[in-house]
Amino acid sequence: MAVTRSPRDVDDTATPSGNGHGAEVPDEQKRFKFPTAFTVLALVLLLVWIASFFVPAGKYTTDGAGSPVPGTYHALPSCSAVAAGGSAIVVDSPGESGTAPADATNAPTAKPVPGENCVDTSLTYRFKQLWNATPNGLYGVEATNGFVGPWELGVLYGSAAIFLFVLAVGAFITVTMKTLAIQTGIGRLALRYQSSGSILIALLMCVFALGGTSYGMWEETLGFFVLLVPLMLALGFDRLVAASVIFLGAGAGVIGSTVNPFATGVASDAAGISIGVGIGLRIAMWVVLVSLAIAYVIWYARRVKKEPAKSIVGVSPTDADEARTLIADVPKLTGRQKLVLTLFTGTFLTMIYGFIPWNDLWQEGFSRSFPLPTFSDFYFPEAAGLFLVMAVVIGLIAKLGEEGTVTTIIAGASDFLSAALIIVFARGITVVMRNSYMTDTILHWMEKAVSGSTSSGFAILAFLVNITIAFLVPSSSGHAALVMPILAPLADFAGVSRSIVVTAFQSASGLVNLVTPTSAVIMGGLALSKVGYDRYLKFVWPFLLAVFVICCAFIGIAAAAG
Repeated sequence: MAVTRSPRDVDDTATPSGNGHGAEVPDEQKRFKFPTAFTVLALVLLLVWIASFFVPAGKYTTDGAGSPVPGTYHALPSCSAVAAGGSAIVVDSPGESGTAPADATNAPTAKPVPGENCVDTSLTYRFKQLWNATPNGLYGVEATNGFVGPWELGVLYGSAAIFLFVLAVGAFITVTMKTLAIQTGIGRLALRYQSSGSILIALLMCVFALGGTSYGMWEETLGFFVLLVPLMLALGFDRLVAASVIFLGAGAGVIGSTVNPFATGVASDAAGISIGVGIGLRIAMWVVLVSLAIAYVIWYARRVKKEPAKSIVGVSPTDADEARTLIADVPKLTGRQKLVLTLFTGTFLTMIYGFIPWNDLWQEGFSRSFPLPTFSDFYFPEAAGLFLVMAVVIGLIAKLGEEGTVTTIIAGASDFLSAALIIVFARGITVVMRNSYMTDTILHWMEKAVSGSTSSGFAILAFLVNITIAFLVPSSSGHAALVMPILAPLADFAGVSRSIVVTAFQSASGLVNLVTPTSAVIMGGLALSKVGYDRYLKFVWPFLLAVFVICCAFIGIAAAAG
């Protein structure tokens, strides 16, 4: 697939200068070029690491469910190996277990309580945290005390499962494209909708928005980027339209989550209320936000189709040629290609069916189990296995042969390696924040900020507070478990329904997920779409501003009326 280059990326021809100083410097060398996603994430990682030296380390006491208890925040003592009188290089690092070792306990300048969390503040150890950030972003394990490292006992915090999932999707897509079934199918679809591309955009965004509001469809969208890019190019749009159909469709759905168990469900449970409380407000928000998202994307798409020069990312000659090829002299699908597309579609539908927590949704809505068979356990590891197996099946059907199938699978995985590594890099940033214990401190500051305000003011402040926390905790379920046990009781003091706080949390979390560079989906999806992060920001900021205002209005009015 061709790489998009903006007209501004094409080197200008140098012309002789008339000032006697020789040839002019080409405009390309004069003009600032926004760094790649890897450089952006490296800068963010460095800034977060520097901030860890200035933000005090602290922690809330947690209850039996692992949720922080309001009013229990306490600063964590230092257990630096250097303070213990030894070299940080040769003395066992306390960070490996998250508790104070014997030498630090006996040190005259650092006497933490044995068994309690402490923080190594030595520069040598902090540099080790920075050095290990990306490896921990891949296979770091989270211990019960929240520390993430390769030798811990607990649950996988790294993105290894998503990493393999992205590579498996790449292998599956590439094998299928080898049969020309996807290209031909996209060409036929583009022919059918070439005069009504806006209808197709609206339909696709509604599908993604329904996935977002029902089960938090977000990471699962990574498999769809390489499908929508050629389709949108064939319809006369650009790569940014393809990315925004997914980002703004699923993103608006997540912001207006109704029964999303990973955001609304976890938050409602932590707040001590049913997930159905406040659903009317969330449905109204979903309708408004999804309608706004569809209108915004269609407006931009029509603008690009009418005047390609107004494309933010540019439509390169190769993209234009590829688009024309897709809709010119499109052959009919052969029987083998129809079978391949059937299996291709069935694989994605199986993935979506497996990801949706049907029993949870049915119990909440109808107080009984889902009547159809469901997977007992299905997430990224199972989905990766599904894509790899189906890549082999399609290779056999297409008669690629053993060597041809394996070679194509490896080539497809390598094409997606850049996006997979970006996801790992983004997760590594959050590891640094967790291991420096700065997240609870910032939460404590926010807890004090929202105390003593009016009902409407409290609701809007809760929304703003959660925007800040969402940058530090990209996981919606982790974010909910962290803040809701604190903000829910504060809502009682402010006379605000706890359901409004739940809505404020999920709206803030979903809003930040649409823009933060620590989001694996944003950075990975842009890499797959070959869209620069700066170009995406230029496109999306008016929409984000409108969403911010709408969320504040909904939450503030609901709190005042409650």
